[in-house]
Amino acid sequence: MTQISKSFDWNQARAFLATAEEGSLSAAARLLGQRQPTLSRQVANLEQDLGVMLFERVGRRLVLTEPGVELLEHFKTMGAAADLVSLVASGQSQTVEGKVSITATDVLATHLLPQVLRRIRDVAPSINISVITSNEVRDLMRREADISIRHARPEQPDLVGKKIGEVSAHLYASSRYLQSYGYPETVADVSGAEFIGFENPEHLLSALAARGLSLTDRNFKLSTNSGPAYLAMVGEGLGIGLLSKEIAATMSELTPVLPEINPIAIPVWLVTHRELHTSRRIRLVFDLLAESLL
Repeated sequence: MTQISKSFDWNQARAFLATAEEGSLSAAARLLGQRQPTLSRQVANLEQDLGVMLFERVGRRLVLTEPGVELLEHFKTMGAAADLVSLVASGQSQTVEGKVSITATDVLATHLLPQVLRRIRDVAPSINISVITSNEVRDLMRREADISIRHARPEQPDLVGKKIGEVSAHLYASSRYLQSYGYPETVADVSGAEFIGFENPEHLLSALAARGLSLTDRNFKLSTNSGPAYLAMVGEGLGIGLLSKEIAATMSELTPVLPEINPIAIPVWLVTHRELHTSRRIRLVFDLLAESLL
């Protein structure tokens, strides 16, 4: 056994993996919740222990050297093994206390999740909930969250998913916008209307085309990847938006647009890792979400 393996520092390995994936020390430090100088020192110490340069700077990014590329897969294997150990250990916990992290879209976390959190607090006051708002799918395999609320079925075999229902999305606009544009009575009436796009407007275009609305990119003069910003734009009267009935009900200034067209059904899934599903506290939160969210 070499001296390196005897004194191997897993923190250095985590620092290397995070830097390789994020492409910069600052982003890697944010991912791991560390200070950048600490993470930089860990990477430098690993390079010194291994006797190779792992990164070179290209512009503002750190790029793996050839030895770094060769070592990356081995470190990924080690990281996956360490994650599995953490998952199994968490899954063995049978106490109804401790931390449970939930990831959800920013709109869902703002408008629908709080009422469920109140029930969780009433049922299990010793559980500490951390809510991570993100419109991106968090990696449950790497413990970025314990439970994810998603709009798609999980594909990884080690994840446990439960479809808890669907939200019905309809077109809405503020009274201010409709007073300016007019109140559409047929699908042809919205051909010149302005719509608010969320992330990729192409997805909304195809869904609305299937419902008889002939729109193009020119109808989408505004778009955003932020749920709160999207709601604010629709509420301000900047265009027509697609919202669930539950969210629209919280905004009194909104009016349904063409309510007769078929709504867009958006599935809602709860997802966790199969190892975590055996933890009493995570299972309890999972079940309360399934019962109360929709």
